[in-house]
Amino acid sequence: MATIWLRQAIAAPIPIIGPAVSCFMVTNQAEVGERRWPMAAAVLLAGSLRIFLPPQLRLNDARPLFVVVLAVLMVALIVGDPGRIDRQKTWLRVLTGVLIGVITLVNAGSSVRLVYAIIKTEHFTSDANTLLVSGGIIWLTNMIAFGLWYWDLDRGGAAARARGTGTSPAFVFPEMSNPELVRDGWYPSFVDYLHLSYSTSMAFSPTDVSAIKPWSKLMMMAEESISVVVGILVVARAVNILH
Repeated sequence: MATIWLRQAIAAPIPIIGPAVSCFMVTNQAEVGERRWPMAAAVLLAGSLRIFLPPQLRLNDARPLFVVVLAVLMVALIVGDPGRIDRQKTWLRVLTGVLIGVITLVNAGSSVRLVYAIIKTEHFTSDANTLLVSGGIIWLTNMIAFGLWYWDLDRGGAAARARGTGTSPAFVFPEMSNPELVRDGWYPSFVDYLHLSYSTSMAFSPTDVSAIKPWSKLMMMAEESISVVVGILVVARAVNILH
């Protein structure tokens, strides 16, 4: 009898294994995709910075309106893809592109207006503080906008990178060449692309990340050119005023 009981005990299934494995799998599935809050914070920062631009550089847009438009678009993205960014839907990609495009076009208009005002020595450019603050806001917004474009376009977007269904990379990050230094399954997130954009704007050249596709090279060239023009003109004009 003891032998029969022992055999039955060994053969009996352990009920806790099934639920434990299921919970583990659900947890892993729930963690697919990067968090949205870094990208959302950058978008809202770009909108908030515009409030502090002088009226001559805001292209007659109402100060709070731009922030409201960005907030509405961001809420739509969060509703369409709540939690982590992991849903591959065409309308979500289009809406994300519209959001980034609005920031880019509005800031580009202010950039052109600032350059024109400096060349024509308009009255508001005679104040060094106003000039430096305006140039800083436009530069910072430009850096955020390009970081968003890199993040959205590389390898089919954030959801595609998380799912591993994206296209070949347009940027080679150091982590790709040193996989032993990062976690398994690492892929670039928004902060990595923001750092890429910041380095490009500051150094006017690639740093630790290499662009390997034509469109990514052209975008980096555009960002570098904008940073050089705005930076040189603003600083030169401010130094001239202070002297």
